[in-house]
Amino acid sequence: MFRFMVLSCKQFDRHTFPSVLKSCAGLSSLRLGKQVHGAVLVNGFSFDLANLNALISMYAKCGDLACARKVFDGMLERNEVTWTTMMAGYGMHGMFGDVFEMFNRMVQAGERPDGVSFTAVLTACSHGGYVEMGREYFQMMEVRFGIKPGLQHYTCMVDMLGRVGEVEEAERLILRMEVEPDEALWGALLGACRNHGKVEVAERIAERVYGREFSLASSV
Repeated sequence: MFRFMVLSCKQFDRHTFPSVLKSCAGLSSLRLGKQVHGAVLVNGFSFDLANLNALISMYAKCGDLACARKVFDGMLERNEVTWTTMMAGYGMHGMFGDVFEMFNRMVQAGERPDGVSFTAVLTACSHGGYVEMGREYFQMMEVRFGIKPGLQHYTCMVDMLGRVGEVEEAERLILRMEVEPDEALWGALLGACRNHGKVEVAERIAERVYGREFSLASSV
């Protein structure tokens, strides 16, 4: 579609490129993404926040974190989407220390993190095994920033705790949730029980969720 617009001399506006860049990211087409980046510059949108955020996302998802960071560092204005997109990019590629550094810089810059920002940082805690940091960030959400944890945040925490065998703590966390846990969340906890041989917890969960007894003994 983008090439058709170019060939047919269609007029671009500031809303054109973010959707095209999203498609490039979905296709993991870095080459096409760089061409669109050139078009963003040529058409005078080099300081447009939405376009620059879309460029960071495209480069990160296509694996070129150096270019993503170059766009980020060159921005005169940033918002919570900018910071969160850069954090998510680092987390996607296992650069968890950079996620935490970016979050701290975001707060120091006076930008208020939102629920998506905390999803990015809690995901990094989970995948990187930073359990104590995960607990601290989770508490920070509501105590410091007044953000009520959502299902995605609880899912990150249950995944994080389940990976290290803290399934009892994960179970207690789910029981305290103010949002309704879905079957996928309970299923993640059951999987952690299976991996760590927590038969009694698994049986309690199965009884609560499925209304029947469940024996894990044969599979652990």
